[in-house]
Amino acid sequence: MEFDLLIIGAGPAGLSTAYQFMKLAKEQNKEYSVCVVEKAAEVGGHILSGAVLDARALSELIPNWQALDAPLNVPVIQDDVYLFQTEQTARKLPNSLIPKTMHNDGKYVISLGNFCRWLASQVEDMGADIFPGFTASELLFDENDAVVGVITGDMGVAADGSEKDTFMPGMEIRAKYTVFAEGCRGHLGKQVMAKFGLANDADPQHYAIGLKELWEIDPALHQPGLVIHGAGWPLDNETSGGSFLYHGENNQVALGIIIDLSYSNPYLSPFDELQRLKHQAVFKKYLEGGKRLSYGARAITKGGLNALPKMHFPGGLIVGCDAGTLNFAKIKGTHTAMKSGMVAAEVLFSALAEERHHQDLEEFALAFKHSWAYEELYRSRNFGPAMHKFGTFWGGAFNFVDQNLCQGQLPLTLRDLTEDYTRLQPASKSKKIEYPKPDGVLSFDKLSSVFISNTNHEDNQPCHLVLKEPDIPLSGNLPLYDEPAQRYCPAGVYEVVESPQQGKEFKINSQNCLHCKTCDIKDPAQNITWVTPEGGGGPNYPNM
Repeated sequence: MEFDLLIIGAGPAGLSTAYQFMKLAKEQNKEYSVCVVEKAAEVGGHILSGAVLDARALSELIPNWQALDAPLNVPVIQDDVYLFQTEQTARKLPNSLIPKTMHNDGKYVISLGNFCRWLASQVEDMGADIFPGFTASELLFDENDAVVGVITGDMGVAADGSEKDTFMPGMEIRAKYTVFAEGCRGHLGKQVMAKFGLANDADPQHYAIGLKELWEIDPALHQPGLVIHGAGWPLDNETSGGSFLYHGENNQVALGIIIDLSYSNPYLSPFDELQRLKHQAVFKKYLEGGKRLSYGARAITKGGLNALPKMHFPGGLIVGCDAGTLNFAKIKGTHTAMKSGMVAAEVLFSALAEERHHQDLEEFALAFKHSWAYEELYRSRNFGPAMHKFGTFWGGAFNFVDQNLCQGQLPLTLRDLTEDYTRLQPASKSKKIEYPKPDGVLSFDKLSSVFISNTNHEDNQPCHLVLKEPDIPLSGNLPLYDEPAQRYCPAGVYEVVESPQQGKEFKINSQNCLHCKTCDIKDPAQNITWVTPEGGGGPNYPNM
């Protein structure tokens, strides 16, 4: 199949690219073919975010979004930030002491999955094609090493590599330009960056893991538009991160924790930290008597401007969280991801109108640098490094001065040049963390959580979590770090099991995988590579 423009990923960045491109085509009365490939069974099925949306990019992209019933139904009406000291105690911080980037006036509490479903319908109305349930598995190159498309994953392949009765080979999708908008730690985005050295001049990228639950609570306690952010407990002083509770619509609240993947204790379990968080008094008072509806997890690209790679290469562009456009100072990335896609669309449209195909669109760098998204990233360039270098308290103080008093224009740039996975300390030098057993009321186990994420993978397919060296988990990671994959994975994918017959075995329950990519990032040996499973597999998040 051949198209003028191919977009990998139907998230905010990819869909905004498609919509803006089709809008320009209609304005110029030109006809182009645009294809969006999405690995989830339906658009929005793999989308996970808090989320509080800054509508700036949306208002540029679709100015009449209100008339088109965009699912932005809950404006933020109250914005609270707490320092959690213990399970029972917390201190509410005055607004005057909070970095202004974290204020949410004029924003909206949304389901990002539902937003993407709505945006996809607008894209299709503009004439673009969206194909959910298809993975972009391999890159296609021409004789000049320019990207000319992708090959979709085979369907119906057994775990041993043989073809099942349902076998359907992947197909080549070729295009004059290909845009990678896969989200954090994209499978092909990684390959593109490595092949073309896109990150050679950037700082190491930094990541966090975000875990989220959706709850239906007592209507008497529900306050639509209430946004609560927390720092501190249950995380210790050595672990940076934060938490949130957003009151949305239909008596639902979104609760979550974000933990920087630079943490050092191999015994830390992000999943169990989330379960502990729900017992904090500020959150507990809303959740008691409620019902947990859904659960999910996703890695977050948070290195900001300093870690932003070159986003153009021969034959295409890389946008959104695949590149790392999130503004961590705002704890928001949807609006900047959308804007990066919109800028991409304008550059791509000009190139195609001039019949320049499979070029390295170097002009994108300047176009993006002139956008407000770049300006936001520049002003917040010190936010993450300050938290890493100085900790929550002093890092927060630095960011207050930088963001509130100096408008992000301090004449210095902090850098964090240490890869997240290298910060893990040996188990022998770390304090073991004893997590309380789940009570089945506020806290739950991993398997019941994975169940309500609607995660499913076709039985008897090749494992999509590939070990470069199969013996490293037991020979290296287990004695040195007590194999942290058992804990950093939020879905119970990795286990060390022991039997009298076979001794210790490293077991991979790939059918549980939430596609969060944490293992690909945090494994201290960099031995795990996440590759695309059969199309349509993974979670299917409702309202997340």
